[in-house]
Amino acid sequence: MRVTLLGTGDTTGTPTVGCDCDTCAEARRRGIERTRFSVHVENERTGESLLVDFSPDFRHQFLTQEVPLPDAGIVTHIHFDHLDGLGNAYRLLDDLPVYAADETDPQTGESVAETVTRKYDYLDRVRVHPRTPLEPFEVCGLEVTLVPVEHPPLVCYGLAIEDPETGAKLSLSGDTNYAVPEASRAVLRDPDLFLADGIVPAALCEHHPLGGDHHDDRGVPRTFGSKHMTREGAIDLAEDLAAAETRIVHTAHFYPAEEAFAEPLAVDGETYEL
Repeated sequence: MRVTLLGTGDTTGTPTVGCDCDTCAEARRRGIERTRFSVHVENERTGESLLVDFSPDFRHQFLTQEVPLPDAGIVTHIHFDHLDGLGNAYRLLDDLPVYAADETDPQTGESVAETVTRKYDYLDRVRVHPRTPLEPFEVCGLEVTLVPVEHPPLVCYGLAIEDPETGAKLSLSGDTNYAVPEASRAVLRDPDLFLADGIVPAALCEHHPLGGDHHDDRGVPRTFGSKHMTREGAIDLAEDLAAAETRIVHTAHFYPAEEAFAEPLAVDGETYEL
């Protein structure tokens, strides 16, 4: 299983358009990017590939990274930075099965699968397949399980992807705060690689109107506001899941420049063989 991190940034990415902060300036100096979130997973046994989330930066990502176009896709939730790149399927792909959760979101009255179907009803090449969270399904020769996480006010899902022949396992937290349900943690546990949402360092919680939440024993917040984990929360979750390797993704340009490119924060283009 070959995993390529196509997009490792948050909603605005790094560098952020029109921003001259030290972190964005340092990213430009280094010639690196954190575009909006997307992960490419290639099953090298079958020659098929799976795309997790459809970044608005889809075109740029596939032009700059040496990965094939996807044979299938998964949508974790309906925020634009994870979904709106699906429109790139137009004229590029002859057929694209897309998998998404079938649970109805009380906020929207639709499941993620229903929202994707409605929003992209003009894409006749896209076929949406609803799937029930915590129930494994097969796609591209891999076993995939969607798991509920906490990203209020909308429903959102992390996922585990496992090669049934080799046992290689990739887990993604999805966009979430630290309060990932235990049933979901059980599915995510023991990955070879864990991609964890860690939008900012915990020290920046003082600047959020809601502050921080889910504090550890030392009082360090593991959630920034209510929607995302802090760096410290991501690391703690990775330890709880016994991840062999962890990369922090969905990071914002608000990281101080001296911390923004330190381990274990990921940047676009990283590749892992599991």
